[in-house]
Amino acid sequence: MNMNNKLTAVLTIGLLLLTGCSLSGSTPPTPTALVIPTFISTNTATPPEVTAPGSTPLPNTSTFCADPQVLALIDTLKSAVLKSDGVLLSSLVHPTKGVEVRWVRNGNAITYTPEQAKFLFETTFEANWGPEPGSGQDKIGSFHDVIIPELAKIFNQSPTLHCKDLKHGGATYELTWPYQGDFYSVFFPGTDQYGFLDWRTWAIGIEYVNAKPFMYALMQFFWEP
Repeated sequence: MNMNNKLTAVLTIGLLLLTGCSLSGSTPPTPTALVIPTFISTNTATPPEVTAPGSTPLPNTSTFCADPQVLALIDTLKSAVLKSDGVLLSSLVHPTKGVEVRWVRNGNAITYTPEQAKFLFETTFEANWGPEPGSGQDKIGSFHDVIIPELAKIFNQSPTLHCKDLKHGGATYELTWPYQGDFYSVFFPGTDQYGFLDWRTWAIGIEYVNAKPFMYALMQFFWEP
């Protein structure tokens, strides 16, 4: 091979190597999306069905209403609220769905997992619970500042329990339960001093998982102007 042929071969090989390097680096690697866990979620859509994989609802209302486990759950909820015991509260929360909490019947539903429920007596995270009846202004505040005082108030006033019945005082609206599952209502009739317009009802949605009851919803009703 003469000198010219050798030079041509070297130049050809060099061009091929440069082309290969350019092609291999022309397509950047696909970026990896960061998944940021959410501490708290707001759900304003239609509440989900309460029957989920792994849940075993009891076959009829009479069995549910007669189950001492359900009454024990409500009593444990009372203890957790009055003692500010997050671990105890967490033990009552539905293990897969969490618990949807509504400060007012048509307000925002804030969902908490069992793990998040452990810290609800401590966290200062403020949520939007929806517009207040009357003023229309958004109710903003932490679970500790908004929900706990209302639950403590009713549990401290010797309420009555009503199975699958939204017991209430006088109301300017129709009380409805937006879920398909079983529930109890915790009812305080109000006082004569305020014409019984200070009545309160907390409804507790309860569903069975492996034959044990858990809360899937907490929802408050009261007199609205």
